Amino acid sequence: MAADIPLGDRLDDDDYPAYTMGRAAEMLGTTPGFLRAIGEARLITPLRSEGGHRRYSRYQLRIAARARELVDRGTPIEAACRIVILEDQLEEAQRINAEYRRAANTTPGTA
Repeated sequence: MAADIPLGDRLDDDDYPAYTMGRAAEMLGTTPGFLRAIGEARLITPLRSEGGHRRYSRYQLRIAARARELVDRGTPIEAACRIVILEDQLEEAQRINAEYRRAANTTPGTA
């Protein structure tokens, strides 16, 4: 399926699982164990390659980086994961609310 999508489009896709566990850990300045731990805490769920290896997207790496910031400040990993999940949910809710406000302001008959 991914082979049907042009390479340039896949590389621009924040959700495309382009990074191996080793590369992701290197980019984040952490260990593969940290990535496994945040996976076990259900913060991120990496996709698996055909060979069963974990693959991470840019979006997942941003989420993992935020968790690492909190852990580096002394927050337990489980609490850091919960904080990041709640932050992400809040951001999504705010985006949806902004869309509803825009739609309400452009609907005919509203002031």
